[in-house]
Amino acid sequence: MPDIKQTINKYLINETDFLQFKDKMNEDQMRQFIDQVIVEVCNEQKIKLSKDEHAALIKGLVSDNISLGPLKVLMEDDTITEIMINGPKSIYVQRFGRIDKTDINFDSDQHLSHTMQKILHASGTNKRIDESSPYVDFSMTDGSRVNVIIPPLSQSGTVVTIRKFRDDINEVEDLIRLKELNQEIADLLIAGMKAKLNVVFCGSTGSGKTTAMNVFSKHIPSHERIVTIEDTAELRLQQDHVVSLTSRPANLEGKGEITMRDLFVNSLRMRPDRIIVGEVRGGEMLDLIESITSGHSGSLAIVHAETPEDCLSRMVTMTLMTGIPLSTEEIQRQVASAVDLIVHIELFMDGVRRVTCVSDIYLNEQTKKPELHNIFEFQQKEINEKGEVLGDWIKSKRKPSFYHKFEKRRVELPDGYFD
Repeated sequence: MPDIKQTINKYLINETDFLQFKDKMNEDQMRQFIDQVIVEVCNEQKIKLSKDEHAALIKGLVSDNISLGPLKVLMEDDTITEIMINGPKSIYVQRFGRIDKTDINFDSDQHLSHTMQKILHASGTNKRIDESSPYVDFSMTDGSRVNVIIPPLSQSGTVVTIRKFRDDINEVEDLIRLKELNQEIADLLIAGMKAKLNVVFCGSTGSGKTTAMNVFSKHIPSHERIVTIEDTAELRLQQDHVVSLTSRPANLEGKGEITMRDLFVNSLRMRPDRIIVGEVRGGEMLDLIESITSGHSGSLAIVHAETPEDCLSRMVTMTLMTGIPLSTEEIQRQVASAVDLIVHIELFMDGVRRVTCVSDIYLNEQTKKPELHNIFEFQQKEINEKGEVLGDWIKSKRKPSFYHKFEKRRVELPDGYFD
């Protein structure tokens, strides 16, 4: 089936005027056009397809080539990182950390709504958007994340936010080239993946947390079994032995919901070597802490937080939200015992995403309270005439509380890394 699909795709591009007219076709017209091409190619090459195979081929090709309408030019612009649609006549984009209004419009809210329905359908998700479910969060086939909210919840018509997936950041070297971190930070985090440190990436919306975690997760040994848990599929792990789980909303009758916590409980029965949580928002924080303390080291997670201190506070608060009968002090101790590193990332005014802190979290033996020690901290010096933020990372030479894990798993850092 994939070979036939590839053959017909080539035929569409090379032998027809499909590319010239596909953006002017509605879905039914595109379906009819592709149907006719499939028949022609099958007759010429004497290929026999069953009715089900024929229908599946049409559906797949339509999904692959479905038009983005006015959004196409924005999605193809690599300088744009985010698209914000506040109704059909108000479209903004983010470039290099700056938000500007575009001159691109939809014909009407119906046109915008219809385009979003097509994108949602093409994504292959089981989610929906309608009056009974007036907002949705999903990922496009290219990895871009989409949020849509419609009236009556939105007073501006259909409102859409698209965070584009960057396929040009795949290696640690890419992060260094973009000045998100330096080689010393990279060395520590790569070693941390190999030594099975429990790492939390934190920052505000759009700071690059998921991208950084995707990049460093590549250094998890390939023989390990990884289970990922997400609300919306964003993680792009490169290893072969990866099981990806995503939560499911309730159906029209309000039944069938599968939460992140449900998936977490099930994942522990799946013999994971690593558990990676796309974004922790609630009670699954307790499950993460318990899984780490019960032997599942090497877990990675994302938390929305403005600073490492806020991240620690949020982890404690989310655990308390479960109603577990433990004191705040006891939960603080458990969090400090479970989590090894907090990596905070921030989007600066010059549009550059930078790691601002790499913090060791540990329990102070005297006060019995969790404390943070910054192994690396970005210190801003000035902003030059071009608006570029100038500064450097200051490194602490003190051995972190988790250093014994490097020794235990024979993971080496560069000579003289810590005194």
